[in-house]
Amino acid sequence: MVLVADRKLRAVTEDDLPVRAKTVSEAARTGTVRELLEATRDRIAVAVENPNTPARDLAALTKRLLETVREIEAFDAREDADNASSGADAVEDGDFDVDAV
Repeated sequence: MVLVADRKLRAVTEDDLPVRAKTVSEAARTGTVRELLEATRDRIAVAVENPNTPARDLAALTKRLLETVREIEAFDAREDADNASSGADAVEDGDFDVDAV
């Protein structure tokens, strides 16, 4: 059993605060492309899970949800490829030798 006296208290820092995801409109207005894709994914997921969503809409919503997830994966893959290639492109120029021309 842990006693209250055994706990060490500290002040809350910025790192302790939860990060609230942006809404679709916030992400469209002030976010990055990735944040917009994430907000769209989350909003569609809510609609898919809602028991009041009409059955006729579920197929289109589910399809769009999967497309959005794939777009996020493709976005991440492009970023990873860009980050990997940026290190390889950093080649230092050598000294110019007039006699070699």
